[in-house]
Amino acid sequence: MKMSKKSEIIALILTGVVCLFIFFNKNDTEDNVTLNSKDTYEMLRHQTDLLRSETPQPLFSQCQQNTSAYNVTGFSTLPGHIQDFLLYRHCRNFPMLLDQPDKCGGPLNSADVFLLLVIKSSPENYDRREVLRKTWAEERLYKGVWIRRVFIIGTTKTGYEKHRLNKLLRLENSENKDILQWDFNDSFFNLTLKQILFLEWMERWCPNARFLLNGDDDIFANTFNMVEYLQGQEDNDGGKHLFTGYLFQNTGPVRYSSSKYYIPVQVQESESYPPYCGGGGFLLSGFTARTIYKMSHSVILLPIDDVYMGMCLEKAGLKPTSHFGVRTIGMNVPGGDVDKFHPCYYREIILVHRFLPHMIFVMWNEIQNPHLQCGKTKSVFKRSL
Repeated sequence: MKMSKKSEIIALILTGVVCLFIFFNKNDTEDNVTLNSKDTYEMLRHQTDLLRSETPQPLFSQCQQNTSAYNVTGFSTLPGHIQDFLLYRHCRNFPMLLDQPDKCGGPLNSADVFLLLVIKSSPENYDRREVLRKTWAEERLYKGVWIRRVFIIGTTKTGYEKHRLNKLLRLENSENKDILQWDFNDSFFNLTLKQILFLEWMERWCPNARFLLNGDDDIFANTFNMVEYLQGQEDNDGGKHLFTGYLFQNTGPVRYSSSKYYIPVQVQESESYPPYCGGGGFLLSGFTARTIYKMSHSVILLPIDDVYMGMCLEKAGLKPTSHFGVRTIGMNVPGGDVDKFHPCYYREIILVHRFLPHMIFVMWNEIQNPHLQCGKTKSVFKRSL
């Protein structure tokens, strides 16, 4: 009996000690948790994150649905992303999370920017942005004119993941001051929205930039060639119409539901698109950028952003043109036993779409090599254009 009571007393004392420990540590920060407790905490947080990420989230949390879209014939049979597009097609105003009002020196001094690089990116594409900052998209003075850079970005993921990616962008931006971010879902079908939000920003903060490159973050570009081409124009102050790239003509909506570019009749009835330049990258003047923005107020949104640019040009009575140095569908390199990534094939182009980050870094340094000998390779490249 004595041993039993003693055991009970010891048990009570231990229970009290545990309770006191819990009481004094319940408000500790995560950093003060013991290793085992921290592992458990991280596991539980990860599970909560997964649950949140699996919960359906509205693509446009700041805008109400256009419920009349439910009455569109065949609406219920459309893929979810197209239903969302129809429900929120009218939404054009979203909170700005990261801004750069001084990027062009303010509205009054924005004419000092000869070429503004407008690069479409997504939050998770950190490695691409870092490579571009160190290569063709570096801000610099070249041939007496300024080249400036902005990345235009929305938001992705939900819960903790979204928070972490937004924190990444804030850290990037504090160091580089080159990110414009809005709180909308950064998806393929929202690329047109991204373009319009940028043009609105430009109208406010950089209205007199002379020329723009509008491109994706996976292109290899030669900004030196761009400046030389633009300076060689008869009207090189950006005050006249210019919109040039890889030209598409006599095309229409893709009606195959399995395609990334699928556009059903519920989104666009017409079977034809106006002429447009591939969205991987194109050059335009400040005048044309401002004109597209004005036209966008009366042109209903289409999810294919490059086609939408063509629609706005058509409404303004303007046309896009073709430039032999813009290769958004890849290079036309001769067959045979040749290196398709030889720098001589890329030294004289303006841009090529779809490059991996490490290849952008390598190619940029190779085409800057003053000892690069092209000779026959260079002439073959010119014939292939």
